[in-house]
Amino acid sequence: MVADQKGKSDISLAGTFASSAFAACFAEICTIPLDTAKVRLQLQKKAVGGDAAVLPKYRGLIGTVGTIAREEGLAALWKGVIPGLHRQCLFGGLRIGMYEPVKNFYVGKDHVGDAPLTKKILAALTTGALGITVANPTDLVKVRLQAEGRLPPGVPRRYSGALNAYSTIARQEGVLALWTGLGPNVARNAIINAAELASYDQVKQTILKIPGFTDNVVTHLLAGLGAGFFAVCIGSPVDVVKSRMMGDSAYKSTLDCFIKTLKNDGPLAFYKGFIPNFGRLGSWNVIMFLTLEQAKKYVKNLESS
Repeated sequence: MVADQKGKSDISLAGTFASSAFAACFAEICTIPLDTAKVRLQLQKKAVGGDAAVLPKYRGLIGTVGTIAREEGLAALWKGVIPGLHRQCLFGGLRIGMYEPVKNFYVGKDHVGDAPLTKKILAALTTGALGITVANPTDLVKVRLQAEGRLPPGVPRRYSGALNAYSTIARQEGVLALWTGLGPNVARNAIINAAELASYDQVKQTILKIPGFTDNVVTHLLAGLGAGFFAVCIGSPVDVVKSRMMGDSAYKSTLDCFIKTLKNDGPLAFYKGFIPNFGRLGSWNVIMFLTLEQAKKYVKNLESS
């Protein structure tokens, strides 16, 4: 993830995109049950009025995973995996694969030494925003499918699968509806991408300057955990707004969703699902970055042979 001292990537742009897409898809498959739990917790609202006897259906990471598995079956934990993989092929490939070229562009070809942190953040903000603008329909469909399990028993499901969801949304709500929630989604993914990629880059660069540390799995593990933690702390509020807007059409705009969430559920609602979100993003980042580093080494060997 950190380029050499000349700021040039070791592999081609196509190789970087393929490595990034593969690593993102592998991490998605491994961690999507946690993402499903996170979405359900974020979409869960407080009981209205003085009905204190009504307990929330989903409580905590393990409880939510257990409830979904018990009531809907284990397969429900992977609901949304197909659009999730669609998303990672596009968004993961673009945001991660374009990070080094965009960072090098902002730094300038004559720059010598490590890239400044501000340039890393700017590059990650750019690739995150561009990537999710292209991939927003896949994100929308994934959230819609994950939210299906909240429907009462006996109520027919709206979508039979990912492809049916794309066509149904486009037919019933219009093609532009596939970009519902684009505003908070761009904000969320640009911010989280900056927190993930820039922090991973910076933490890895810092660790490698410590005597005894080398560019190995331990370094990648520590940097990946740091990236996941920063991403959740910074991006959780916009992540909650994005999930609610995509899962519930009652909100008129990003601001409307923010105000209603704050008014009805309180400020802590913006960190609802924080632990499963960190479990999801922390593990996702560790798996993705470990896989990415190995995939890039493999592609480098292929291209140099």
